[in-house]
Amino acid sequence: MSHELPNEKQQAHELIDRLPRSQLTAVVGLLEAMLDPVSRAVAQASLDDEPETEEERRTVAEAKAWFDKNPGIPFEEVLSDFGLTVRDLKVPSESK
Repeated sequence: MSHELPNEKQQAHELIDRLPRSQLTAVVGLLEAMLDPVSRAVAQASLDDEPETEEERRTVAEAKAWFDKNPGIPFEEVLSDFGLTVRDLKVPSESK
C-alpha cells in the first residue's frame, strides 16, 4: 500500500498535466470541494426522506401565494439591510 500512493499521485499529476487549460478550473474546484470538510460532509449527508407535514405544505403554499402577489426582494437590498454590499462577500477560493 505504501508504494501505491506515490504512483497514484504521480498518475494524477500526469493526468492534470495533460488537461487543456480550460478544464483546470473545474479540476481545481473539484479538488477544493473534496478537501473542504464542510463540502465533504454535505456531499455525504443522507437525503432528507421524511414525509412533508401538513403544516409544511401549508407554509410552502403561503410562500408561493405571496410571490404571486409581490415581487421578490433584490439580493442587494437584503445585503443593505445588514450594512453589506456584494463587494463585501468573499468567494471561498479568493479567501486563501
